[in-house]
Amino acid sequence: MFATNLPLPGRRQGKVRDVYRSSDDPAAPLLIVATDRLRAFDVVMPTPIPGKGRILTSMSLGWFGFLRSRGIVADHVIGTDLSGVAGLSATDRAMLAGRSMLCRAAKVVPIECVARGYLAGSGWNEYREHRTVCGIPLPGGIEQCGRLPHPIFTPATKAEEGHDENISFERACALVGTDLMTRLRTLTLSIYAAAADYALERGVILADTKFEFGFALGADGAPTGELILVDEVLTPDSSRYWPAEGYAAGRDQQSYDKQFVRNHLLALVAEGKWNKEAPGPELPADIVRATLERYEEAVARLALPAFGGAR
Repeated sequence: MFATNLPLPGRRQGKVRDVYRSSDDPAAPLLIVATDRLRAFDVVMPTPIPGKGRILTSMSLGWFGFLRSRGIVADHVIGTDLSGVAGLSATDRAMLAGRSMLCRAAKVVPIECVARGYLAGSGWNEYREHRTVCGIPLPGGIEQCGRLPHPIFTPATKAEEGHDENISFERACALVGTDLMTRLRTLTLSIYAAAADYALERGVILADTKFEFGFALGADGAPTGELILVDEVLTPDSSRYWPAEGYAAGRDQQSYDKQFVRNHLLALVAEGKWNKEAPGPELPADIVRATLERYEEAVARLALPAFGGAR
């Protein structure tokens, strides 16, 4: 399912999710639909990964339930029962089953909150040049995919179009305020620590991940002071997952995330067949199949608890 066009107000199409208001009330819960679109290098690929949206919705819900059990932060999930959403046909409801969540509306903080426990991706590239990640000095001698002395918080700007940009903590403070960024840093690192410990107990390394937060809207549609975790959480679309049994620093890792697709795309870039800009190239069938298999294995290995519903 590449895209939706439901008879609901306020449709917004993100890079991999479609979002609607569940009614005309500006404070109505949002209906968030996980499509089978795949984004890499901040470009949506034209080839969907069949079933991906359902897998990642299940995974997000499992992690939301896990985090609720730890009492770290409130979140936006109301539930998955769409029976109270008027205007949807039986066909719509069948299409949405397993890939949609009803969520509290929020004013999203325009900062991606990234936690890194290992040195990979853009962090590794910056470290090789400057011995820093988002301006944070790091000791020398850390290898590619090496474990950091301690997890670090590295914010990024959120781009509606094009590429997100890593920024320093100080720059993030200038954009949204020091008190808020300090809270977000603490929450981000606390969530990462709890999730990384859980994953490692099941033989999976959570190398890094990113979160989004927002202020819940009140009945009048205005933001309240309640800071909540929003969007997806701890899926292979927003995280790097590696099998622990094959881990070794100094090289790329086998992964349960989009790195498999990234590597394919990087080979196209090296051959001059793509420039990391839209439109993305069609993905071959074997890449699609292998990507889905990695997502399915991540879900199986993590064995997350079933989501318990609204609080």
